Parts: sequence; C-alpha cells; structure tokens
Amino acid sequence: MTSPSPFTYFIADLHLSADRDDINQCLFEFLKNQATKADALYVLGDLFEVWIGDDEQNSFTLSIAAAFKALSVKGIPVYFIHGNRDFLLRQKFAKQAGFTILPEQKVINLYGQPTLIMHGDELCTQDVEYQKFRKTARSWWWPKIMLSLPLSIRRKLAKKARATSKNKQTKLTMEIMDVTQAAVIATMQSHNVQRLIHGHTHRPAIHHFDLNNQAAERIVLGDWYEQASMLKVSSTSIALTSVAL
Repeated sequence: MTSPSPFTYFIADLHLSADRDDINQCLFEFLKNQATKADALYVLGDLFEVWIGDDEQNSFTLSIAAAFKALSVKGIPVYFIHGNRDFLLRQKFAKQAGFTILPEQKVINLYGQPTLIMHGDELCTQDVEYQKFRKTARSWWWPKIMLSLPLSIRRKLAKKARATSKNKQTKLTMEIMDVTQAAVIATMQSHNVQRLIHGHTHRPAIHHFDLNNQAAERIVLGDWYEQASMLKVSSTSIALTSVAL
C-alpha cells in the first residue's frame, strides 16, 4: 500500500471573534484533526475579525492561541501573513500561538513550484481610498501610535472603523473590491513566479492565464463566514474545499 502524498494547507479570512463560536469550533476541529496530517499550515491574513494589539488578552484570544500552539508542538509548522484586519498582530501573540510571521509577500518552494503567497489586499488597486489608508497603516509610525493608546480607546476606534468599512462596502462594486489583473501580473513578475495564492476577496477560485508566454495560475482562498474554506496542495494536486459551519 502506498502512503498518501505529503500536502500543505492554506487558510485565510476566518474573521474569528468571540461572537462567532461556530467558526471558532470549526477551526478547533480542523487544527485537531486535518491539520495534524499536513506538512505545514499557512494562514494568509484576517485570522481575526479585528486585532487591536497583543495586549488584548482574554479567554477568546488565549483559546485561539492554545489551539494553534497545540498543532505546532506536534511538529506542524504554522506560518502567518498579516491581513488588513490583523496587521497589528505582533510577536507576543505569535509566540503564544506557535506562529512564524512571514513578510507580506513571500515566495515559498511548494513541492518544487515557486509560489508567491500573500493576503492580497494590495492587489485591489481600484480601491484608491483603501490603498491610501493601507500605505499609512503599514508605515513605521502609525502602528506605534495606535499600539501606544489605551486598550479602551483602541476598542472604540476599531468599532468605529468597522462600521465605516461596512458602510463603504455597500457603496462599492465587486469590481472595485476585487484584484486587478494588472496588479496580479506586475506582482508575480516582480517575484518571477507562475503561481500565486492569496485571500482577502472572499471569492474562492483557481484562475488560469498566460504570463510571460507560460501557463500561470492564481488561487484565491475563501472566507469562513458561512463555510470553512481551505486549500490543500500536494506535489500532484490542488484542491479548494469547504466545510459547512
């Protein structure tokens, strides 16, 4: 009997919160079972609905950290890339969860295939207002100022920001909120890759196109609002799957 091919899992856009225990429990089940059989697990951003700092320590955040830590101590490496909701996550929580934090754009050797992984929000270049905010929020000074504020103030600011974002999204077309092909091509060319994996848009799919006269693919991870979306990649297959919550 031949042994199963080794594989790696990718997830993104879980948007975990204390208010969605169904999502949390689904994650716990995934980490306890399926993920333990993988070579590695990559979390490509927006693990949390909102993250205001590693000093926000409560039963919810500690339970999430413990679940990931339990996987990492079994020898399954867990890698994390910041999303637009959790870019303030720092080394304190990463240590608690057994994460290795990666750069916002990272090329990995995925069973012999150089693969660019990222959250993907920087590819949505038609949303000019958001891109301006993103540039500011990823600066060296903005996070320092935010994290220096008392937790109570950060909670209020985060609540206001989420309300503003939800209101804005109702006025934007799906085209504006999606990635642009020009940004995809430019980013892949800059890293000299033919495969890209990202999240953010909540539109799971595998897109095939030509890049530099060669076959290329862009794999988009789904979110976890209604179902748990995950990508399983081996040396011979790529499968986007989902589990109902």
